[in-house]
Amino acid sequence: MNAPLPHTLLHPLSNAHLDALEEETIFILREVAATFERPTLLFSGGKDSLVMLRCAEKAFGAGRIPYPLLMIDTGHNFTEVTEFRDRRAKELGAQLIVRSVEDSMARGTVRLSHPEESRNAHQSVTLLEAIEEFRFDALIGGARRDEEKARAKERIFSHRDSFGQWQPKAQRPELWTLFNTRLTQGEHFRVFPISNWTELDVWQYIAREDIALPSLYYTHPRDVVERKGLLVPVTPLTPPRDGEQVQQRQVRFRTVGDITCTCPVESTAASALDIVAETLSANISERGATRMDDKTSDASMEKRKRDGYF
Repeated sequence: MNAPLPHTLLHPLSNAHLDALEEETIFILREVAATFERPTLLFSGGKDSLVMLRCAEKAFGAGRIPYPLLMIDTGHNFTEVTEFRDRRAKELGAQLIVRSVEDSMARGTVRLSHPEESRNAHQSVTLLEAIEEFRFDALIGGARRDEEKARAKERIFSHRDSFGQWQPKAQRPELWTLFNTRLTQGEHFRVFPISNWTELDVWQYIAREDIALPSLYYTHPRDVVERKGLLVPVTPLTPPRDGEQVQQRQVRFRTVGDITCTCPVESTAASALDIVAETLSANISERGATRMDDKTSDASMEKRKRDGYF
């Protein structure tokens, strides 16, 4: 049994805080629409992109989001998430563009070192190809500063050069919500409207707005193995290794991504408010508790971002 939920989880002060975050996000979403010619909103079907989508609905009105949604699919995403993504885009009447790492592999622009290699980092190549194909000049993403050290360094309007690269020591100042959006040929911006939100803010907002999410975010039984301090889901892509013991646990996903590098956490949380209560007591960051690809080195995320990652 879960402990009773504190009545202060959605206290009026929390609502005032969420209102301020929502207002900032709506301002940024409108700023992108007003400033850039060919923006797009990165939409995975995950909780952060669904929060941004709710703010976009409030910014422009239901069915009137002025930019397409873009998903870079590794081919190894959870079916529950991709099906939810397609359904939600259809409900909104939004244009959904999906580009696949598998197509990049067929073109020869992505080459795996071995068949079992994770495709997650290779999304950068497919993303840059999509930017060139559609000539996007701004890509709106759901990254937050509290997720990881490299993301904490990044501006809300993050300039990328003609190679899609990010230079952390050459970022533009952002004072008094004044954004320098000048671009030269071939450059673009990554824009992160929920940079200042935390995982707790996201879940409080989901609870307040009653935002529907893929079922993976809530407790469910799943076969897992323990590996390097993580619970690795047992799937055809992530089978148990010799000597590993398969156990069925009650788990949920704090973040959803490529199956080969995304792990659940043990949990009995069955609602957004249950997860708010869990998050209040969590002592490991969202990515630290769930992402195998961030375990390679302290600078692994920063290196991927320099190469064009989200």
